[in-house]
Amino acid sequence: MEDGPISRPATRAELLRASPPIFETRTLDRLTRVHPAVPVLIFLPAVTAFLVAGVRALGPKEAVPAALFGYMFWTFSEYWIHRGLFHFEPEHGVGARLHWMIHGVHHDHPNDPRRLVMPPVVSLPLGTAFFFAFVGAFGLSDAWSIAAGFFAGYLVYDMIHFALHHGPKAGRVGKLLRELHMRHHFEDDTCGYAISAPWWDAVFGTYSPRARSSR
Repeated sequence: MEDGPISRPATRAELLRASPPIFETRTLDRLTRVHPAVPVLIFLPAVTAFLVAGVRALGPKEAVPAALFGYMFWTFSEYWIHRGLFHFEPEHGVGARLHWMIHGVHHDHPNDPRRLVMPPVVSLPLGTAFFFAFVGAFGLSDAWSIAAGFFAGYLVYDMIHFALHHGPKAGRVGKLLRELHMRHHFEDDTCGYAISAPWWDAVFGTYSPRARSSR
C-alpha cells in the first residue's frame, strides 16, 4: 500500500464506520468492501430462475413448500453460522486473525456501510456448495425450489442487516430487530445471534434477557 499520513477517526461515530484494510494489497481489500446493491443484483435473478426451474420440475403445489423449507433452513443456518462460526474466537495466531477478518472487523467497526453484506467472493462459492449439497440430499428436482427459498432467505438477511445499521426506523418489527441487533453489538454478544429470525434465539436460549424485560 502507498505510504502517507495516517488518518485517525475523530469521533465515535467515525470510529464505528472507519474499518481498516483487511489485506495490504488494495485489489484484494476492495473485494472485502461491497455495495449493498450487489447481493440483490446477484441473488434476486438466481432466486427467480431457481424458483421457475423448481415449479417446472415439481409443479407449484410441491415447489412452494420446498421453497419455504429452504427459507426456514436458511434462518436456522443464519443463526448457527453466526453463533458457531462467526463467534468462534481463538485468542492467538492464525485462528484469531481469521476470526477478525471474517467477523471481528464488523464488531470493531459495525457501521462501515461497505462491510455489512457478504462479499461475492465468499457468498458465491458458499452458495454453490449449498446448492450441490441440496442436490445430493434431495435430488435436482427438489433442489431448485429449496435453493430458491434458501437464497431468498440469505438475501433478506443481508438487506435486513444493512437496514439495521443504516436504514430508517420502520415499524414495530423493525424497531425490535434493531434493538436486538444493537444489544448484540454494544451490550452482550452472547445474545442476539439471529438477524432476520429472532425466534431461533428464543428456541436456543440466546434471546436478550434485557430486551425481553423491556417489552
